[in-house]
Amino acid sequence: MRIGLVCPYSLTLPGGVQGQVLDLARALRLLGHDTQVLAPCDGPPPDAGVTPLGKSIPLASNGSVAPIAPDVSCALRTIRALRDEAFDVVHLHEPLCPGPTLTALLFTDSPTLGTFHRAGASSAYNTLKPLVRWACDHLDYRCAVSEDAAATATAALGGEYEVLFNGIDIERFAKVDPWPTEAPTVFFVGRHEPRKGLGVLIEATRLMKIDFRLWIGGEGEETEELRAASSADPRIEWLGMIGDHEKASRLRGAHVFCAPSRHGESFGVVLLEAMAAETPIVATDLHGYCRVARPGTDALLVPPDDPAALASALTRVLKDSRLAADLVASGQSRALEFSMERLAERYLTRYASLVG
Repeated sequence: MRIGLVCPYSLTLPGGVQGQVLDLARALRLLGHDTQVLAPCDGPPPDAGVTPLGKSIPLASNGSVAPIAPDVSCALRTIRALRDEAFDVVHLHEPLCPGPTLTALLFTDSPTLGTFHRAGASSAYNTLKPLVRWACDHLDYRCAVSEDAAATATAALGGEYEVLFNGIDIERFAKVDPWPTEAPTVFFVGRHEPRKGLGVLIEATRLMKIDFRLWIGGEGEETEELRAASSADPRIEWLGMIGDHEKASRLRGAHVFCAPSRHGESFGVVLLEAMAAETPIVATDLHGYCRVARPGTDALLVPPDDPAALASALTRVLKDSRLAADLVASGQSRALEFSMERLAERYLTRYASLVG
């Protein structure tokens, strides 16, 4: 089968949707299917199976910044690629996002499957409801990455959505060499923005009276302010942007992975990555995270915006080796349920039904 995966976000910038698209494409190829990714790129394509569609522009969305490409030149490249590649099926991630996915939805003659990732209210959906509903009716099949994402899409667009949870490449995290550490280490990686809760984690570290280190990966609008506010704390190491291999290695080397997000998480892929890397997790008690990590079994979950509770949970895991080992053992089993190979096989079944 010849499959086209279309991503609205720049593949050369980090993001959950981008990672899902690239990993799904690799898994489909390993299963013997000719798969090409169409997406914006702001630098060299990260994979040989990528058709770059031009550069992106940042757009504020859901408390984050989305690198999309809604310009005419990107639309023309998308239409040309769809014509040249002659896909048997086109899989659109965030199919109504301005740019290549929406263009592909409206201009492809191939069967289409759309996967919705977003959870939470959307002003664009509300403002443009008749238009987006009309566009969504062009989809032949609709999926969502979580119950929250499905509820968001249903409320705004109507229709029915099959929930197919995101997946991860287990081996990438399980077999990488762990990054060396000098003391018990907490790892955070993500965009430095209010939604991700890094400020809450920084505040929690001030309450922790034990010897530990905090690795902070990523960058964002809060980086300079938070770095200045914590400059006197020698326990904190600011890593800046890191690549996928270093991220996996640091996940393996850390003693705890912390995801202190405050809201807006439809699914916790990064929690699955930590589970696959055999690292215990402390995260916030969000619906999206609870879909992945069972509280007290796969991770310790605390209320959002509560530095004291976060500090207490981190201290517990760092000091209690038995607790950490139990979380790791349960997390390993949980991660296997969300393997990318399994997800690819489930999508292939849907593709085949559309093509047939």
